[in-house]
Amino acid sequence: MDSAKNLPVAVIGAGPVGLAAAAHLLERGIEPLIFEAGTSPGAAIEQWRHIRLFSPWQFNIDAAAVRLLEATGWESPRPTALPYGGELIDNYLAPLAALPQISTRLQTGARVIAVTRQGLDKTHVRHRDTAPFVVRVDHPDGETRDRTVAAVIDASGTWATRNPLGTSGLPAIGEDAAQGRISAPLPDVTGRERAAFAGRRVLVVGAGHSAANTLISLADLAREETDTRILWAIRGESAAKVYGGGDLDGLPARGQLGGRVRRLVEAGKIELHTGFGISSMKTLESGVSVEAVDGRTLEADVIVPCTGFRPDLDILRELRLNLDPAVEAPLELGPLIDPEFHSCGTVPPHGAKLLAHPDKDFYIVGMKSYGRAPTFLLATGYEQVRSVAAALAGDQESADTVHLELPETGVCSTDAGTSCDVPATALAVNDSASSESGCCAAPEPVLVGFPTGLAHGRSGSND
Repeated sequence: MDSAKNLPVAVIGAGPVGLAAAAHLLERGIEPLIFEAGTSPGAAIEQWRHIRLFSPWQFNIDAAAVRLLEATGWESPRPTALPYGGELIDNYLAPLAALPQISTRLQTGARVIAVTRQGLDKTHVRHRDTAPFVVRVDHPDGETRDRTVAAVIDASGTWATRNPLGTSGLPAIGEDAAQGRISAPLPDVTGRERAAFAGRRVLVVGAGHSAANTLISLADLAREETDTRILWAIRGESAAKVYGGGDLDGLPARGQLGGRVRRLVEAGKIELHTGFGISSMKTLESGVSVEAVDGRTLEADVIVPCTGFRPDLDILRELRLNLDPAVEAPLELGPLIDPEFHSCGTVPPHGAKLLAHPDKDFYIVGMKSYGRAPTFLLATGYEQVRSVAAALAGDQESADTVHLELPETGVCSTDAGTSCDVPATALAVNDSASSESGCCAAPEPVLVGFPTGLAHGRSGSND
């Protein structure tokens, strides 16, 4: 970054990881310039403020951000409490973004639409490493402007780019036309969006924890709005993955969550359709007809997509990226986070070295760095940006020595209305060897409420 040392570093996204990146840059004496597409910091989290995270406060706040806040008299929430998304904004992100050190460097309503090297498209090599970056931004006044920066940290997340409902990674035929019948991934069905679901036929698609929580919320709604009908479609032949091990589950809270869904299915409160890979959708006057690959059909008034997310890489088209072909994470990181083999708690600590791309001083961090893998935790993102800030400051030793604290298996179920102390295991790994270190051996955090890793900005929307 020496040739452009008088230029700021662009941070795309003002979610938790983006603001943490700015805090670490400031501590290193580097000027951040934060672009946030939403009208306020944490705009994506605002959409699921009603959801409780599954990890406690101590794993959801960044050390550098806390140092900035505490200098103003801010008091940290109780470390072992499990926050709702709204509390994460109100008690942490909003006060952080309001600090003069951050607010004077933050542009909201500023959507990044492209990143490139000044004067060079991706085919040109000569002087590439020394050329500054150009970030093209759409601003609220309707103007599009270019900003020249020394480096780029993309913390824009994946919230806006959910996986399609169709099979084979493609939208179902007719899915685009049916968008008016498809809700956000985590709707507030018992609160502010109640009217859209009460007394309706609701089809939940997906077999993850987001689906489980949505199904439970819909069942709560149906107890009061008895005309509400809950349909659940999964591609697999069994819902055992969602149900978990019940009382025998090594993670009790996960077993409680799955057990509750199982009981609702067995009681007939939820109508489960297995082996239902969606091939097409047809919008009707009264709702939408959904057809499976095998010809079965379901009709619903509204569909809740719980199919996961993927990164929007369009804004990075003119950069040289090195991505894992399966999960679309940085190449060396991909095998370490592949959900076929890893959970949230078995991903080793990693930093700038594993996040680097062929275009020097460009980094994807946070949820977007995990590509299509759902195993991201906020604590992981905070360590990523600490390492990246050190690398940009030329402190390679600090950048390469990465630390990570992960929850043990003591997280209590939010369904039980409780929280408990969660012991932390501190891990330190030299990043140059982390690709060979295997898993970090920490137990898997309990996936109750909303996975912390999705507390991120919207990909393409830069939240």
